[in-house]
Amino acid sequence: MPGGEQAVGPAPEPTYPGEGVTTDVPARPGWRPARAAVLLAVFVCAACGLVYELALVALGSYLIGDAVGQASIVLGVMVFAMGVGALVAKPLQSRAAAAFAAIELALALLGGLSVLGLYAAFAWLDLYGPALVGTAFVLGLLIGAEIPLLMVLLQRIRAQSAGDAVADLFAADYVGALLGGLAFPFLLMPVFGQLKGALVVGAVNAVAGLALVCTVFRADLGRRARLALGAGSVVVALCLGYAWITAADFEVTARQQLYRDPVVHAERSRYQEIVLTRSVREIGHSDTDLRLFLNGDLQFSSVDEYRYHESLVHPAMRGPRGEVLLLGAGDGLALREILKYPDVRRVTLVDLDPAVVRLATSEPQLRELNHHSLADPRVRVLNLDAFGWLRTATERFDVVIADLPDPDETATAKLYTIEFYALVRSVLGEGGRLVVQSGSPYFAPRAYWSIERSVREAGFATVPYHVDVPSFGDWGFVLAAPGVSAPPLELPADAPPLRFLTPPVLAAAASFPADRARLDVPASTLLQPRVLEYARAEWRGY
Repeated sequence: MPGGEQAVGPAPEPTYPGEGVTTDVPARPGWRPARAAVLLAVFVCAACGLVYELALVALGSYLIGDAVGQASIVLGVMVFAMGVGALVAKPLQSRAAAAFAAIELALALLGGLSVLGLYAAFAWLDLYGPALVGTAFVLGLLIGAEIPLLMVLLQRIRAQSAGDAVADLFAADYVGALLGGLAFPFLLMPVFGQLKGALVVGAVNAVAGLALVCTVFRADLGRRARLALGAGSVVVALCLGYAWITAADFEVTARQQLYRDPVVHAERSRYQEIVLTRSVREIGHSDTDLRLFLNGDLQFSSVDEYRYHESLVHPAMRGPRGEVLLLGAGDGLALREILKYPDVRRVTLVDLDPAVVRLATSEPQLRELNHHSLADPRVRVLNLDAFGWLRTATERFDVVIADLPDPDETATAKLYTIEFYALVRSVLGEGGRLVVQSGSPYFAPRAYWSIERSVREAGFATVPYHVDVPSFGDWGFVLAAPGVSAPPLELPADAPPLRFLTPPVLAAAASFPADRARLDVPASTLLQPRVLEYARAEWRGY
């Protein structure tokens, strides 16, 4: 150009990652079905991965009882490990098909056997905590390696921009996670149980990974890779198959390891593990000790349960008692004591788990122990959450007896809060009384006095008391009435003959020794369940 000037044209449009991406790899023939197969594999693998996470959380909740803590450990470790797995997968991308199949086989084996292995670590080795962290980390590592490899496989079928490929993969991944989240509580647990449910998911995981690689990407596998994957498939199938065949015997053996006495009944309901043990030996006046455990916590021993239930029920029955509300106590033992009063017109029993009520009406020795109380026509049983039911209840009761599981789990801690007792107060009639089983003022004093204060701050005047129940130790209760006047801690004038509780024993029950005197601790609320913190910390020492 004259004068040395250069021709100046319009500036080139800037490019961004993923825009205008080209590749030398043409789309494979029949790429649409192949692409759909990859996305289906993403869907299935995501569902399996979430089931593994939920299985570890659920098992920890059953065995340890700390649902929030177990969820935090499992999810935190697995998410961290998934990030590590995504980085580890980088060198494997050149052999993406073989690497993906190998990872799915490893996931199927570890995930399928995870519940069995952790249960064994808890029952025999006392290594549950380290085993849980290790299992969660390795599972997360393998799950994290899946997406980068699947991204490579998807691009080998038909090149896409990075944004489109990521959107497709994560859409299938998240929808698959939804399926896994719903399948675990509503299909796998009810139909197969936790142990066999994990084995089923492991098998599905292996089939999904191998089916994709051995059909769509078969040409990408060398001879050695095919032989290795074939041998690995046989090993995984044999391991999962053997575990399936022996699962029932393993569970019985492992469960028995956790209990001192022979297990005569065990089931895992939708809400908890229910175990009934029976021993036959000389125990004072009785040669049989029947014990009920819920999630590993002792609920009663037939040798001395009458001490607990007489102390819980009869002080609250002094006064009007035509309508009685019993919260918890699906075993029928507290109900037995209530029904000893002929002027009780109706008892409404609200217990969340129908499996406990079924056991109390079907197991012969337990039915004999509760005097067939659940068959009494005055009894109405509602299998509902006590907190939710009280929020909508319009009836009025003369007596409310709260015989609920200890507040050492997140699900039960809400039943020991100011909000819960305020709901109880709203259903009490004129002159009504409330009594609450409140744990041990000896073994867990802060938890006990936090419960008592929560009752007071809900608008009750309280009378704390405690008795000795040998199978539990020193055990406490709180008797309360709305307003500023506490109810007298006395037996009704027409109380039936009792085996343990007498007027002098009850009078002494209101006295606390100096080393277990009232503690000034905060009340418990829904947003600050201090009783949960106290119960865990104090019971951990025993």
